Amino acid sequence: MSTMKTPQTMKPETAAKKLGVLLSATPEDFQAAPVSRAQLASLLESPPEWVVELRLNGPHPRQIIASKLGISLSGLARGEIVDPLTTAEITELLEHRPAWLVKERATQAEVRNEQKRIKARDAERRARGTV
Repeated sequence: MSTMKTPQTMKPETAAKKLGVLLSATPEDFQAAPVSRAQLASLLESPPEWVVELRLNGPHPRQIIASKLGISLSGLARGEIVDPLTTAEITELLEHRPAWLVKERATQAEVRNEQKRIKARDAERRARGTV
């Protein structure tokens, strides 16, 4: 009695997120059907031209935009960036540094510094055995 295992699949949205691309910018056939783990591994290992192009030039998903700008997703929302941006648009924002972006980058830097301080404090406490 042998049973064939069905391959695990994921929604196209999940696969696009794992690839770091915007789903709406992917080809129709990618958007239309579930993606197996084997297909995703293949796309990651040797990405087709459309994946390379989307990663390079966009349009990019929100988490990639925020990362490239050095801000949080909340900061992106506060900056009223709701539409996907291309790499050229992100570069333009970084070159011209609107006031909201300067403020959000400073806020993000403060958050990172606070996280480092807390991590160092906790490491020191663990070393002393007072946690």
